[in-house]
Amino acid sequence: MSDRSTRRPTPPDLQADLLRAGYLAGRLSVREVVDGVYDRIAARGDDGVWITLVPRAEAMRRATELDVLLASARLGHAGPDGLGPEPGTTAGTGPSLPPLFGLPFAVKDNIDVAGLPTTAGCPDFSRLPAGTAPAVARLLAAGAVCVGKTNLDQFATGLSGTRSPYGIPASPFDPYMIAGGSSSGSGVAVADGLVTFAVGTDTAGSGRVPAALTNTVGLKPSRGLVSTRGVVPACRSLDCPSVFALSVPDAYRVLSVMSGYDEEDPYSRRFPGLGSPAPGGAPRTGAPRAEVPRAEVPEPVRPRIGVPRADQLDFLGDAGAAAVFGVGVGLLADGGAEVTEIDLGPFLEAGTLLYGGPWLAERYAAVEAFLQTVPDAGPADPVHPVIRAVLEPGAGITGAEVFRGLTRLRALRRSAERTWVDVDMVVVPTVPTTYRIDAMLADPIRLNANLGRYTTFANLLDLAAVAVPVGFAAGLPFGVTLLAPAGGDELLAAPAELLHRCSGLPVGAGSHSLLLPAATDVAAEILA
Repeated sequence: MSDRSTRRPTPPDLQADLLRAGYLAGRLSVREVVDGVYDRIAARGDDGVWITLVPRAEAMRRATELDVLLASARLGHAGPDGLGPEPGTTAGTGPSLPPLFGLPFAVKDNIDVAGLPTTAGCPDFSRLPAGTAPAVARLLAAGAVCVGKTNLDQFATGLSGTRSPYGIPASPFDPYMIAGGSSSGSGVAVADGLVTFAVGTDTAGSGRVPAALTNTVGLKPSRGLVSTRGVVPACRSLDCPSVFALSVPDAYRVLSVMSGYDEEDPYSRRFPGLGSPAPGGAPRTGAPRAEVPRAEVPEPVRPRIGVPRADQLDFLGDAGAAAVFGVGVGLLADGGAEVTEIDLGPFLEAGTLLYGGPWLAERYAAVEAFLQTVPDAGPADPVHPVIRAVLEPGAGITGAEVFRGLTRLRALRRSAERTWVDVDMVVVPTVPTTYRIDAMLADPIRLNANLGRYTTFANLLDLAAVAVPVGFAAGLPFGVTLLAPAGGDELLAAPAELLHRCSGLPVGAGSHSLLLPAATDVAAEILA
Protein backbone atom coordinates (compact mmCIF):
# COMPACT_ATOMS: atom_id res chain seq x y z
CA MET A 1 0.00 0.00 0.00
CA SER A 2 2.98 2.29 -0.34
CA ASP A 3 2.22 3.02 -3.99
CA ARG A 4 1.27 6.69 -4.04
CA SER A 5 -1.17 6.13 -6.92
CA THR A 6 -3.42 3.97 -4.68
CA ARG A 7 -3.74 6.51 -1.92
CA ARG A 8 -6.60 8.91 -1.27
CA PRO A 9 -6.93 11.98 -3.52
CA THR A 10 -3.99 14.35 -3.46
CA PRO A 11 -4.08 17.05 -0.79
CA PRO A 12 -4.55 20.69 -1.80
CA ASP A 13 -1.52 22.92 -2.27
CA LEU A 14 -1.19 25.07 0.86
CA GLN A 15 2.28 26.52 0.22
CA ALA A 16 2.47 29.94 1.80
CA ASP A 17 3.26 31.98 -1.30
CA LEU A 18 0.44 30.33 -3.26
CA LEU A 19 -2.10 31.29 -0.61
CA ARG A 20 -0.62 34.75 -0.23
CA ALA A 21 -0.82 35.40 -3.97
CA GLY A 22 -4.40 34.14 -4.02
CA TYR A 23 -5.41 36.47 -1.21
CA LEU A 24 -3.75 39.49 -2.80
CA ALA A 25 -5.28 38.79 -6.20
CA GLY A 26 -8.74 38.22 -4.78
CA ARG A 27 -8.84 34.60 -5.97
CA LEU A 28 -9.02 33.23 -2.43
CA SER A 29 -10.59 34.25 0.84
CA VAL A 30 -9.36 33.13 4.24
CA ARG A 31 -12.83 31.78 4.97
CA GLU A 32 -12.65 29.58 1.90
CA VAL A 33 -9.27 28.18 2.86
CA VAL A 34 -10.14 27.57 6.51
CA ASP A 35 -13.52 26.06 5.63
CA GLY A 36 -11.75 23.63 3.30
CA VAL A 37 -9.33 22.66 6.08
CA TYR A 38 -12.18 21.69 8.41
CA ASP A 39 -13.96 19.81 5.61
CA ARG A 40 -10.86 17.70 5.00
CA ILE A 41 -10.32 17.04 8.69
CA ALA A 42 -13.94 15.91 9.04
CA ALA A 43 -13.72 13.67 5.97
CA ARG A 44 -10.68 11.87 7.38
CA GLY A 45 -12.41 10.91 10.61
CA ASP A 46 -10.33 9.66 13.52
CA ASP A 47 -6.87 9.56 11.96
CA GLY A 48 -4.86 10.04 15.14
CA VAL A 49 -3.55 13.43 13.99
CA TRP A 50 -5.50 15.70 16.33
CA ILE A 51 -6.10 15.83 20.07
CA THR A 52 -8.18 19.02 20.18
CA LEU A 53 -9.53 21.21 17.38
CA VAL A 54 -10.30 24.90 17.62
CA PRO A 55 -14.11 24.97 17.27
CA ARG A 56 -14.96 25.47 13.63
CA ALA A 57 -17.14 28.49 14.32
CA GLU A 58 -14.31 30.17 16.22
CA ALA A 59 -11.82 29.55 13.41
CA MET A 60 -14.31 30.89 10.88
CA ARG A 61 -14.78 34.06 12.94
CA ARG A 62 -11.03 34.54 12.87
CA ALA A 63 -11.02 33.96 9.10
CA THR A 64 -13.81 36.50 8.62
CA GLU A 65 -11.89 39.11 10.60
CA LEU A 66 -8.84 38.55 8.39
CA ASP A 67 -10.94 38.82 5.22
CA VAL A 68 -12.33 42.14 6.45
CA LEU A 69 -8.81 43.40 7.12
CA LEU A 70 -7.70 42.24 3.68
CA ALA A 71 -10.56 44.05 1.99
CA SER A 72 -9.75 47.17 3.97
CA ALA A 73 -6.08 46.95 3.09
CA ARG A 74 -6.84 46.59 -0.59
CA LEU A 75 -8.79 49.80 -0.36
CA GLY A 76 -5.93 51.47 1.48
CA HIS A 77 -7.91 51.82 4.72
CA ALA A 78 -6.01 49.43 6.95
CA GLY A 79 -5.66 50.28 10.61
CA PRO A 80 -2.91 49.52 13.12
CA ASP A 81 -3.29 45.76 12.83
CA GLY A 82 -0.38 45.42 10.44
CA LEU A 83 -2.39 45.60 7.22
CA GLY A 84 -1.62 48.73 5.27
CA PRO A 85 0.10 50.12 2.21
CA GLU A 86 3.56 48.82 1.41
CA PRO A 87 6.34 51.12 2.66
CA GLY A 88 6.97 53.85 0.17
CA THR A 89 3.59 53.48 -1.56
CA THR A 90 0.38 55.44 -1.27
CA ALA A 91 -2.84 54.08 0.10
CA GLY A 92 -4.51 51.57 -2.17
CA THR A 93 -1.49 50.98 -4.44
CA GLY A 94 -0.01 47.91 -2.78
CA PRO A 95 -1.69 46.19 0.14
CA SER A 96 0.70 44.73 2.68
CA LEU A 97 -0.08 41.59 4.59
CA PRO A 98 1.48 40.28 7.78
CA PRO A 99 3.99 37.54 6.99
CA LEU A 100 1.68 34.64 7.91
CA PHE A 101 -1.62 36.18 6.85
CA GLY A 102 -4.36 33.59 6.45
CA LEU A 103 -2.09 30.57 6.82
CA PRO A 104 -3.74 27.68 8.68
CA PHE A 105 -1.46 26.04 11.24
CA ALA A 106 -1.39 23.42 13.97
CA VAL A 107 0.34 23.30 17.36
CA LYS A 108 1.77 20.23 19.05
CA ASP A 109 -0.22 19.51 22.19
CA ASN A 110 2.60 20.12 24.64
CA ILE A 111 2.47 23.85 23.81
CA ASP A 112 -0.10 26.19 25.34
CA VAL A 113 -2.86 27.80 23.29
CA ALA A 114 -5.40 29.82 25.27
CA GLY A 115 -8.83 28.23 25.29
CA LEU A 116 -7.57 24.75 24.43
CA PRO A 117 -6.39 22.12 26.92
CA THR A 118 -2.73 21.13 26.97
CA THR A 119 -2.51 17.36 27.44
CA ALA A 120 1.09 16.47 26.49
CA GLY A 121 -0.50 13.26 25.23
CA CYS A 122 -1.83 12.27 28.68
CA PRO A 123 -5.52 12.92 29.46
CA ASP A 124 -4.98 12.89 33.24
CA PHE A 125 -2.21 15.48 32.90
CA SER A 126 -4.48 17.83 30.92
CA ARG A 127 -4.76 21.45 32.04
CA LEU A 128 -6.35 24.58 30.63
CA PRO A 129 -3.57 27.16 30.29
CA ALA A 130 -4.01 30.73 31.42
CA GLY A 131 -2.52 32.06 28.20
CA THR A 132 -0.84 31.26 24.91
CA ALA A 133 2.84 30.37 24.61
CA PRO A 134 4.76 33.43 23.33
CA ALA A 135 5.98 31.58 20.24
CA VAL A 136 2.39 30.78 19.24
CA ALA A 137 1.18 34.27 20.16
CA ARG A 138 3.67 35.68 17.67
CA LEU A 139 2.25 33.46 14.93
CA LEU A 140 -1.30 34.59 15.67
CA ALA A 141 -0.24 38.23 15.70
CA ALA A 142 1.35 37.68 12.28
CA GLY A 143 -1.99 36.67 10.80
CA ALA A 144 -1.92 32.87 11.02
CA VAL A 145 -5.04 30.85 11.86
CA CYS A 146 -4.71 28.14 14.49
CA VAL A 147 -6.73 25.02 13.64
CA GLY A 148 -5.96 22.85 16.64
CA LYS A 149 -3.57 20.79 18.77
CA THR A 150 -1.82 17.75 17.31
CA ASN A 151 -1.03 14.32 18.70
CA LEU A 152 2.39 13.39 20.06
CA ASP A 153 4.29 10.67 21.85
CA GLN A 154 3.26 11.15 25.47
CA PHE A 155 5.28 13.86 27.24
CA ALA A 156 7.17 14.32 23.95
CA THR A 157 9.17 11.22 24.83
CA GLY A 158 9.80 9.16 21.72
CA LEU A 159 10.65 9.31 18.05
CA SER A 160 8.14 6.79 16.73
CA GLY A 161 4.72 8.44 17.06
CA THR A 162 3.27 5.26 18.58
CA ARG A 163 3.20 6.22 22.28
CA SER A 164 -0.07 8.10 22.63
CA PRO A 165 -3.48 7.17 24.05
CA TYR A 166 -5.00 9.38 21.35
CA GLY A 167 -4.11 7.01 18.53
CA ILE A 168 -1.24 6.54 16.11
CA PRO A 169 -0.84 8.91 13.15
CA ALA A 170 0.34 6.68 10.30
CA SER A 171 2.66 7.51 7.45
CA PRO A 172 0.87 9.49 4.73
CA PHE A 173 2.42 7.04 2.26
CA ASP A 174 1.61 3.70 3.88
CA PRO A 175 -0.94 3.16 6.67
CA TYR A 176 1.14 0.32 8.12
CA MET A 177 4.26 2.47 8.60
CA ILE A 178 5.14 4.94 11.36
CA ALA A 179 5.06 8.69 10.77
CA GLY A 180 7.80 9.37 13.32
CA GLY A 181 7.60 11.28 16.57
CA SER A 182 7.27 12.72 18.95
CA SER A 183 5.68 15.48 16.82
CA SER A 184 3.77 12.88 14.80
CA GLY A 185 0.52 14.74 14.31
CA SER A 186 2.30 17.93 13.29
CA GLY A 187 4.25 16.22 10.50
CA VAL A 188 1.22 14.40 9.11
CA ALA A 189 -0.99 17.51 9.27
CA VAL A 190 1.44 19.40 7.03
CA ALA A 191 2.14 16.51 4.64
CA ASP A 192 -1.53 15.71 4.13
CA GLY A 193 -2.54 19.28 3.32
CA LEU A 194 -4.47 19.99 6.52
CA VAL A 195 -2.34 23.03 7.39
CA THR A 196 0.38 25.14 5.79
CA PHE A 197 2.73 24.70 8.72
CA ALA A 198 2.81 23.20 12.17
CA VAL A 199 4.67 23.88 15.38
CA GLY A 200 6.42 20.96 17.01
CA THR A 201 9.14 20.56 19.57
CA ASP A 202 12.55 18.98 19.18
CA THR A 203 14.65 17.65 22.06
CA ALA A 204 16.09 14.44 20.59
CA GLY A 205 14.88 14.71 16.99
CA SER A 206 11.11 15.12 17.36
CA GLY A 207 11.07 17.93 14.81
CA ARG A 208 13.26 16.11 12.29
CA VAL A 209 12.33 12.42 12.35
CA PRO A 210 8.65 13.05 11.45
CA ALA A 211 9.77 15.46 8.73
CA ALA A 212 11.89 12.74 7.13
CA LEU A 213 9.05 10.22 7.24
CA THR A 214 6.34 12.59 5.94
CA ASN A 215 8.29 14.31 3.11
CA THR A 216 8.21 17.67 4.84
CA VAL A 217 10.83 20.17 6.00
CA GLY A 218 11.71 20.12 9.70
CA LEU A 219 13.46 23.19 11.07
CA LYS A 220 15.07 22.85 14.52
CA PRO A 221 16.34 26.26 15.61
CA SER A 222 19.30 26.93 17.82
CA ARG A 223 18.44 26.35 21.46
CA GLY A 224 17.09 29.55 22.98
CA LEU A 225 16.28 31.22 19.67
CA VAL A 226 12.55 30.55 20.18
CA SER A 227 10.95 30.95 23.60
CA THR A 228 10.07 27.74 25.42
CA ARG A 229 7.72 29.50 27.81
CA GLY A 230 4.35 27.76 27.68
CA VAL A 231 5.92 24.46 26.56
CA VAL A 232 5.54 21.38 28.74
CA PRO A 233 9.19 20.45 29.17
CA ALA A 234 10.59 17.14 28.01
CA CYS A 235 14.20 17.93 28.88
CA ARG A 236 14.13 21.60 29.82
CA SER A 237 17.74 22.53 29.04
CA LEU A 238 17.51 20.97 25.55
CA ASP A 239 13.95 21.68 24.36
CA CYS A 240 13.33 23.66 21.16
CA PRO A 241 10.04 24.63 19.52
CA SER A 242 10.37 23.57 15.87
CA VAL A 243 8.66 24.12 12.53
CA PHE A 244 7.17 21.70 9.99
CA ALA A 245 6.51 23.15 6.54
CA LEU A 246 6.22 22.17 2.90
CA SER A 247 9.33 24.10 1.88
CA VAL A 248 12.47 25.59 3.37
CA PRO A 249 11.38 29.21 2.70
CA ASP A 250 8.02 28.53 4.37
CA ALA A 251 9.78 27.10 7.42
CA TYR A 252 12.14 30.07 7.71
CA ARG A 253 9.28 32.51 7.27
CA VAL A 254 7.60 30.93 10.30
CA LEU A 255 10.85 30.95 12.26
CA SER A 256 11.28 34.64 11.45
CA VAL A 257 8.09 35.31 13.37
CA MET A 258 8.58 32.84 16.23
CA SER A 259 12.13 33.81 17.08
CA GLY A 260 13.12 36.50 19.55
CA TYR A 261 14.64 36.92 22.98
CA ASP A 262 12.25 36.31 25.88
CA GLU A 263 13.50 37.78 29.16
CA GLU A 264 10.99 35.66 31.08
CA ASP A 265 12.43 32.41 29.70
CA PRO A 266 15.65 31.50 31.55
CA TYR A 267 16.77 29.43 28.56
CA SER A 268 16.24 32.18 25.98
CA ARG A 269 19.42 33.46 24.30
CA ARG A 270 20.49 36.40 22.20
CA PHE A 271 22.35 35.65 18.99
CA PRO A 272 24.56 38.00 16.92
CA GLY A 273 22.50 39.73 14.27
CA LEU A 274 19.17 38.86 15.86
CA GLY A 275 16.97 41.93 16.16
CA SER A 276 15.44 42.62 19.53
CA PRO A 277 11.68 42.15 19.83
CA ALA A 278 9.34 45.05 19.38
CA PRO A 279 8.23 46.95 22.50
CA GLY A 280 6.30 44.75 24.86
CA GLY A 281 7.68 41.60 23.24
CA ALA A 282 5.21 41.80 20.36
CA PRO A 283 6.34 40.43 17.03
CA ARG A 284 6.92 42.66 14.07
CA THR A 285 4.22 42.07 11.51
CA GLY A 286 5.51 43.94 8.50
CA ALA A 287 7.28 42.40 5.51
CA PRO A 288 8.33 38.77 6.07
CA ARG A 289 11.96 39.37 6.88
CA ALA A 290 13.51 36.72 9.11
CA GLU A 291 14.92 37.60 12.52
CA VAL A 292 17.13 34.52 12.48
CA PRO A 293 20.67 34.67 13.80
CA ARG A 294 23.49 35.39 11.42
CA ALA A 295 26.62 33.30 11.58
CA GLU A 296 29.64 35.11 12.99
CA VAL A 297 31.44 34.74 9.65
CA PRO A 298 30.02 35.63 6.23
CA GLU A 299 28.26 32.83 4.40
CA PRO A 300 30.85 31.20 2.12
CA VAL A 301 30.39 31.40 -1.61
CA ARG A 302 31.06 27.67 -1.77
CA PRO A 303 29.86 26.08 1.48
CA ARG A 304 32.11 23.46 2.99
CA ILE A 305 29.95 20.52 4.02
CA GLY A 306 31.20 17.65 6.16
CA VAL A 307 30.05 14.09 5.42
CA PRO A 308 30.56 11.26 7.94
CA ARG A 309 33.13 8.61 7.15
CA ALA A 310 31.64 5.59 5.42
CA ASP A 311 32.35 3.35 8.39
CA GLN A 312 30.28 5.68 10.62
CA LEU A 313 27.19 5.53 8.41
CA ASP A 314 24.84 2.78 9.53
CA PHE A 315 21.49 2.32 7.82
CA LEU A 316 20.66 -0.91 9.66
CA GLY A 317 20.54 -2.82 6.41
CA ASP A 318 18.22 -0.35 4.64
CA ALA A 319 19.83 -0.05 1.22
CA GLY A 320 17.12 2.31 0.02
CA ALA A 321 17.73 4.81 2.80
CA ALA A 322 21.47 4.61 2.13
CA ALA A 323 20.92 5.29 -1.55
CA VAL A 324 18.79 8.36 -0.81
CA PHE A 325 21.53 9.74 1.43
CA GLY A 326 24.03 9.24 -1.38
CA VAL A 327 21.75 11.16 -3.70
CA GLY A 328 21.51 14.01 -1.21
CA VAL A 329 25.27 14.31 -0.86
CA GLY A 330 25.59 14.23 -4.65
CA LEU A 331 23.04 17.01 -5.06
CA LEU A 332 24.90 19.18 -2.57
CA ALA A 333 28.18 18.61 -4.43
CA ASP A 334 26.53 19.27 -7.79
CA GLY A 335 25.13 22.49 -6.31
CA GLY A 336 28.63 23.78 -5.63
CA ALA A 337 29.34 22.58 -2.10
CA GLU A 338 32.82 21.44 -1.18
CA VAL A 339 32.22 18.04 0.40
CA THR A 340 34.74 16.91 3.03
CA GLU A 341 34.86 13.70 5.04
CA ILE A 342 34.65 14.19 8.83
CA ASP A 343 34.78 12.12 12.00
CA LEU A 344 31.24 11.83 13.36
CA GLY A 345 32.41 9.84 16.38
CA PRO A 346 32.13 12.61 19.01
CA PHE A 347 28.66 13.49 17.73
CA LEU A 348 27.40 9.91 17.92
CA GLU A 349 28.84 9.37 21.39
CA ALA A 350 27.23 12.57 22.64
CA GLY A 351 23.89 11.32 21.37
CA THR A 352 24.09 8.25 23.60
CA LEU A 353 24.12 10.47 26.69
CA LEU A 354 20.54 11.66 26.17
CA TYR A 355 18.88 8.43 27.32
CA GLY A 356 21.97 6.61 28.60
CA GLY A 357 23.22 9.45 30.77
CA PRO A 358 22.13 12.03 33.34
CA TRP A 359 19.76 13.87 31.03
CA LEU A 360 17.30 11.10 31.74
CA ALA A 361 17.09 12.58 35.25
CA GLU A 362 16.10 15.92 33.72
CA ARG A 363 13.38 14.21 31.70
CA TYR A 364 12.12 12.54 34.87
CA ALA A 365 12.20 15.85 36.76
CA ALA A 366 9.95 17.45 34.13
CA VAL A 367 7.01 15.20 35.08
CA GLU A 368 8.13 13.91 38.49
CA ALA A 369 5.28 15.50 40.43
CA PHE A 370 2.69 13.98 38.12
CA LEU A 371 4.31 10.54 38.05
CA GLN A 372 4.34 10.45 41.84
CA THR A 373 0.60 11.15 42.00
CA VAL A 374 -0.20 8.28 39.62
CA PRO A 375 1.86 5.25 40.65
CA ASP A 376 1.76 2.37 38.22
CA ALA A 377 -1.85 1.22 38.16
CA GLY A 378 -1.54 -1.53 35.60
CA PRO A 379 -4.05 -1.34 32.73
CA ALA A 380 -5.61 1.80 34.25
CA ASP A 381 -2.29 3.66 34.42
CA PRO A 382 -2.67 7.03 32.65
CA VAL A 383 1.05 6.95 31.86
CA HIS A 384 1.87 4.99 28.71
CA PRO A 385 3.76 1.85 29.80
CA VAL A 386 6.70 2.56 27.52
CA ILE A 387 6.94 6.14 28.78
CA ARG A 388 6.95 4.97 32.38
CA ALA A 389 9.62 2.38 31.58
CA VAL A 390 11.78 5.05 29.91
CA LEU A 391 11.40 7.80 32.52
CA GLU A 392 11.35 6.10 35.91
CA PRO A 393 15.03 5.07 35.89
CA GLY A 394 15.78 8.80 35.87
CA ALA A 395 14.72 8.93 39.51
CA GLY A 396 17.72 6.85 40.50
CA ILE A 397 20.44 8.91 38.82
CA THR A 398 22.82 10.37 41.39
CA GLY A 399 24.38 13.80 41.56
CA ALA A 400 27.78 12.22 40.94
CA GLU A 401 26.49 10.65 37.73
CA VAL A 402 25.11 14.00 36.61
CA PHE A 403 28.45 15.74 37.01
CA ARG A 404 30.35 12.91 35.35
CA GLY A 405 27.95 13.19 32.43
CA LEU A 406 28.36 16.96 32.21
CA THR A 407 32.13 16.57 32.18
CA ARG A 408 31.99 13.91 29.47
CA LEU A 409 29.70 16.07 27.35
CA ARG A 410 32.07 19.01 27.74
CA ALA A 411 34.91 16.85 26.40
CA LEU A 412 32.81 15.64 23.48
CA ARG A 413 31.79 19.20 22.64
CA ARG A 414 35.43 20.19 22.53
CA SER A 415 36.19 17.29 20.16
CA ALA A 416 33.21 18.16 17.96
CA GLU A 417 34.27 21.82 17.82
CA ARG A 418 37.36 20.82 15.83
CA THR A 419 35.03 19.81 13.00
CA TRP A 420 34.00 23.42 12.42
CA VAL A 421 37.55 24.45 11.57
CA ASP A 422 37.32 22.49 8.32
CA VAL A 423 33.61 22.69 7.46
CA ASP A 424 30.75 25.16 7.74
CA MET A 425 28.05 22.56 8.20
CA VAL A 426 27.58 18.80 8.41
CA VAL A 427 25.12 16.61 6.50
CA VAL A 428 23.79 13.37 7.99
CA PRO A 429 20.87 11.06 7.21
CA THR A 430 17.84 12.21 9.16
CA VAL A 431 16.91 8.60 9.98
CA PRO A 432 18.79 5.39 9.19
CA THR A 433 15.60 3.51 8.31
CA THR A 434 11.90 3.33 9.16
CA TYR A 435 9.57 0.71 10.63
CA ARG A 436 6.14 -0.80 10.44
CA ILE A 437 3.82 0.23 13.26
CA ASP A 438 3.41 -3.35 14.47
CA ALA A 439 7.19 -3.85 14.61
CA MET A 440 7.62 -0.66 16.65
CA LEU A 441 4.90 -1.71 19.08
CA ALA A 442 6.59 -5.08 19.52
CA ASP A 443 10.06 -3.61 20.20
CA PRO A 444 9.39 -0.01 21.22
CA ILE A 445 12.59 1.02 22.98
CA ARG A 446 15.29 -0.50 20.76
CA LEU A 447 13.71 0.50 17.45
CA ASN A 448 12.95 3.99 18.76
CA ALA A 449 16.62 4.38 19.70
CA ASN A 450 17.61 3.36 16.17
CA LEU A 451 15.58 6.24 14.75
CA GLY A 452 17.59 8.74 16.79
CA ARG A 453 21.08 7.71 15.68
CA TYR A 454 21.60 10.95 13.72
CA THR A 455 19.37 13.29 15.74
CA THR A 456 19.91 12.88 19.49
CA PHE A 457 23.25 14.69 19.59
CA ALA A 458 22.12 17.98 18.04
CA ASN A 459 20.86 19.78 21.12
CA LEU A 460 23.46 18.27 23.44
CA LEU A 461 26.16 19.70 21.15
CA ASP A 462 24.28 23.00 20.73
CA LEU A 463 23.60 22.76 16.99
CA ALA A 464 21.02 24.23 14.65
CA ALA A 465 19.47 21.82 12.14
CA VAL A 466 17.13 21.58 9.18
CA ALA A 467 15.79 18.29 7.82
CA VAL A 468 15.15 18.30 4.06
CA PRO A 469 13.37 15.72 1.86
CA VAL A 470 15.60 14.15 -0.80
CA GLY A 471 13.99 11.04 -2.26
CA PHE A 472 11.90 7.91 -1.93
CA ALA A 473 12.85 4.27 -1.41
CA ALA A 474 10.25 1.50 -1.63
CA GLY A 475 7.54 4.16 -1.76
CA LEU A 476 8.63 5.85 1.47
CA PRO A 477 10.34 9.24 1.90
CA PHE A 478 13.80 9.82 3.30
CA GLY A 479 15.96 12.91 3.60
CA VAL A 480 19.04 14.47 5.08
CA THR A 481 19.73 16.93 7.87
CA LEU A 482 22.10 19.89 7.66
CA LEU A 483 23.67 20.94 10.97
CA ALA A 484 25.70 23.97 12.05
CA PRO A 485 26.83 25.43 15.39
CA ALA A 486 24.26 27.42 17.35
CA GLY A 487 23.59 30.74 15.64
CA GLY A 488 24.11 29.17 12.22
CA ASP A 489 20.41 28.85 11.42
CA GLU A 490 20.60 31.33 8.59
CA LEU A 491 23.73 29.69 7.20
CA LEU A 492 21.75 26.49 6.61
CA ALA A 493 18.89 28.12 4.73
CA ALA A 494 20.35 28.53 1.25
CA PRO A 495 21.95 25.06 0.93
CA ALA A 496 18.79 23.46 2.34
CA GLU A 497 16.55 25.34 -0.09
CA LEU A 498 18.79 24.47 -3.03
CA LEU A 499 18.88 20.81 -2.04
CA HIS A 500 15.11 20.59 -1.74
CA ARG A 501 14.64 22.32 -5.08
CA CYS A 502 17.16 20.05 -6.82
CA SER A 503 15.53 16.92 -5.40
CA GLY A 504 12.59 17.51 -7.73
CA LEU A 505 10.18 16.06 -5.18
CA PRO A 506 6.55 17.12 -4.88
CA VAL A 507 5.72 18.72 -1.56
CA GLY A 508 4.27 16.68 1.28
CA ALA A 509 2.06 13.75 0.39
CA GLY A 510 0.59 15.39 -2.70
CA SER A 511 1.63 15.85 -6.30
CA HIS A 512 2.17 19.61 -6.17
CA SER A 513 5.53 20.99 -7.21
CA LEU A 514 7.69 23.17 -5.04
CA LEU A 515 6.98 26.82 -5.89
CA LEU A 516 10.30 27.57 -7.52
CA PRO A 517 10.11 31.26 -8.48
CA ALA A 518 8.17 32.30 -5.40
CA ALA A 519 10.24 30.14 -3.08
CA THR A 520 13.44 31.56 -4.48
CA ASP A 521 12.16 35.09 -3.97
CA VAL A 522 11.22 34.37 -0.37
CA ALA A 523 14.59 32.72 0.31
CA ALA A 524 16.37 35.76 -1.09
CA GLU A 525 14.27 38.03 1.09
CA ILE A 526 14.96 35.91 4.15
CA LEU A 527 18.69 35.87 3.55
CA ALA A 528 18.95 39.55 2.64
